[in-house]
Amino acid sequence: MKLKKQITNAISNAITYLLWLFFIANLSYLVYSYPNIPQWVYNDILKINGFTILIWTLVTFFSALIGSYGKNYLKGFKYHSKFSILCFGFTLSIMTFVMSNHIILLLITWLLMGVFMSMIIGVDSRWGEAKEAAKFALKYFLAGSIFLGTGMFLLAFSTQSYTLSEILLKVDALPKYLTIISGLFIITAAIIQSAIYPFHRWLLSAMTAPTPASALMHAGFVNGSGILLALFSTVLFASNTLIILFVIGGLTAVIAQFTKLIQVNVKQKLACSTIAQMGFMIMQCGLGLFNAAVVHLILHGFYKAYLFLSSGEAVRQEKPKKPLYITIKPIQALIVLFFGVCGALMFSFSTGKGLGLNSSIFLTLIVAITVGQVTYNIVKEQSLTLLQKAFLPPILFMSGIITYALMYNFVTALMISMPMVAEPLPLSALEVGFGVVFLIGFFMMKLGAYRRYPWLYVKLMNITQPYKKTILMYKSK
Repeated sequence: MKLKKQITNAISNAITYLLWLFFIANLSYLVYSYPNIPQWVYNDILKINGFTILIWTLVTFFSALIGSYGKNYLKGFKYHSKFSILCFGFTLSIMTFVMSNHIILLLITWLLMGVFMSMIIGVDSRWGEAKEAAKFALKYFLAGSIFLGTGMFLLAFSTQSYTLSEILLKVDALPKYLTIISGLFIITAAIIQSAIYPFHRWLLSAMTAPTPASALMHAGFVNGSGILLALFSTVLFASNTLIILFVIGGLTAVIAQFTKLIQVNVKQKLACSTIAQMGFMIMQCGLGLFNAAVVHLILHGFYKAYLFLSSGEAVRQEKPKKPLYITIKPIQALIVLFFGVCGALMFSFSTGKGLGLNSSIFLTLIVAITVGQVTYNIVKEQSLTLLQKAFLPPILFMSGIITYALMYNFVTALMISMPMVAEPLPLSALEVGFGVVFLIGFFMMKLGAYRRYPWLYVKLMNITQPYKKTILMYKSK
């Protein structure tokens, strides 16, 4: 038994050290070669560019971090080495997916990502709920792979090309109905993996997985749809299906934020938060800002990995709280509005977006709301002095926006060889109308208006219920 534990620990440690080695190598090459990272192609099967190295750096970092965390968290766990091997396989599948140029390899690695993730969810074969969650999630992942395969092969047969680079060059010559059908299939595959409504239940049901598995799932797996949509951005532009992403992503972002507020379980709160963030990422893709979506998935990965790995501390510190009702004085409203506008202007010019009336205005508006919300939290804080309230908002939003702008420009430079990753769309009546609906929903959530409608609470609670067999259906032996 002692020898078996030593072997298990040795395997887990070796995999973790190897992942850290991969991360250091990728990061070193990224820093050394930036911004002129050469593109390398092997027999039209593999293609490595700056975007590839960026994703490799991210996924190896998260996998290595979670492996290191698991050394203590999973110490003594019977399936620790199995968990490490599955995480390594999952990491390799993402790395291969992002450099795949042949559509068959692209589809195989997309499917493998789902298979490995389902096995990670159900890593403890003794736990009935986890096994059911794994099977439930795998059904969604298989469905997503079928949709992706159908969309890609329809494009391949129509263009008589089986590499992604050749398909994207010929897609504009295809009949409109073919690109629309293919675009819809690819979009469906993406929103299934990101747990966008109505495909969100697999993520809510997968919270039975160990916390390191949840961290990997939320920091790495669900973000994969942003990568997929960026790779097929040309198809989405040609098919005029971006508006679908915009509407579905926006609705999901608002609904998931509502559902987050009514959860009492920490991991379910985090799951709803992830669904909301994925909705916002999909919404950015729908605006034609795929580079902004990639920046968002990077920031979300860091943020959500931290939240899951520190969720145990959150449980210990959580105390019942009365609902918070927002009240704001006229002078506070003016301060919030002033700093919100300043933050929006600074964001527009630091990222090179300017003030053009196109789809990027929605992203600028979100920044203004975020800055305004942070400002409100500061000005209403009674423990702060008047001087602190005057200087804290600009310090915070300037540092935040400068950091975001640097990352935005960094990612954009790495994606420069990819077509149509930063193409803001002209504003349409539908986008403006939905933007108004999005803002109304956002402020209803912030103002707590939903508390006045019991039927809405019940509806939100019902749509966030996990699959019934993943909740206390099996007696512990």
